[in-house]
Amino acid sequence: MYESMDERLFRDAMGKFATGVTVVVTELNGEIFAATVNAFMSVSLNPMLILISLNKTSQTLNKIKQRGLFTVNVLNKDQINISNHFASKKKSTKEIEFDFLDGMPVIPNSLAQIICTVSSEYEEGDHVLIVGKVTNLQIFEGEPLIFLEGGYRTLKEKPGQA
Repeated sequence: MYESMDERLFRDAMGKFATGVTVVVTELNGEIFAATVNAFMSVSLNPMLILISLNKTSQTLNKIKQRGLFTVNVLNKDQINISNHFASKKKSTKEIEFDFLDGMPVIPNSLAQIICTVSSEYEEGDHVLIVGKVTNLQIFEGEPLIFLEGGYRTLKEKPGQA
């Protein structure tokens, strides 16, 4: 059965899993680097750890490895333009305004802003998994931006309702 699988089928299968949308940001020598990431999860409460996955060719990944610090910004339903901006190959941070938390750049109006130090990294396939130790965070009210089957979605029902 494995032989009949191809990349498109795999992508379609993975697209059946709804995820939130984040932008991962770091700063190095006064320059800000960012990438849209939907491969994000919590790993541990004690200590507080999260995990992100970035393509090996990502410039943002390279800068995170150099700096050892990054932020994860959970986007709200009105931030599709920010997600698209940082998902492009030719992204620039110059036209985006950032706030700062503990001296690290964060996306204004995001639902959560999480500052991390790199705890460990694992190279798997064409991606690198980075485990980050949470050093600070702040949260805000709002509806999350959701990604499902190659497109953006928003929540239509309140939690606990079916």
